[in-house]
Amino acid sequence: MELTEALRTTGAIRAFRDQAVDDAVLARVLDTARFAPSGGNAQAWRVVVVKDRATRRRLRDLYVQGMREYMAIAAAGLRPWAPTNDREAEKQALAAVKADSDTGDFAERFDEAPVLLAVFVDLSLLAAMDRDAARYSFAGGASIYPFTWSILLAARDEGLGGVITTILIRAEDEVKSLLGARDPLTLAAVIALGYPVRQLRRLNRAPLPAFATVDSIDGPPFGTPGA
Repeated sequence: MELTEALRTTGAIRAFRDQAVDDAVLARVLDTARFAPSGGNAQAWRVVVVKDRATRRRLRDLYVQGMREYMAIAAAGLRPWAPTNDREAEKQALAAVKADSDTGDFAERFDEAPVLLAVFVDLSLLAAMDRDAARYSFAGGASIYPFTWSILLAARDEGLGGVITTILIRAEDEVKSLLGARDPLTLAAVIALGYPVRQLRRLNRAPLPAFATVDSIDGPPFGTPGA
């Protein structure tokens, strides 16, 4: 597949056909994704291909619980777990979580995804430049999330679709225990992959001038006449 087409059509896929993904296909995906960039070429990722049914079901239960919390916070008018959120307002929202609330088909059938990949990162190998900042630290993600994105792009080239999920990080301790991961490994994402029910062709994204400016955040939009 031509690269520009892949970049413009690789969206989040959450509905999969009832078709297994051969190990050989998945191996090609991961073998291609391993060329993703990382700080100092540390390649700090570890991937667990989750096949055990009982483990998958438990991950599904944890995912559903996390999604219920996500939806409760969103229903309160907050961006779920945004670093700038009012923590007290979040607590009040979480206190209203309903144990039987509908979390949608993807969450309820999370364990049925043809492929589940738990992606861990070794914190001892990250050069987190903002580690000591007073604000939320995110720079270390530059050494792991290009890898997860490369998995989606490589999967797209194989006719697969998928989505990078982070809900299970809310239950990281149990996920690590389930999958035998020990410190300094930490959970970065769980990726679901499969053959899509429908392949997206048009993605809804903001136009270039909406996010790119010249010389300052308040500068003229880039990509427009006169910029």
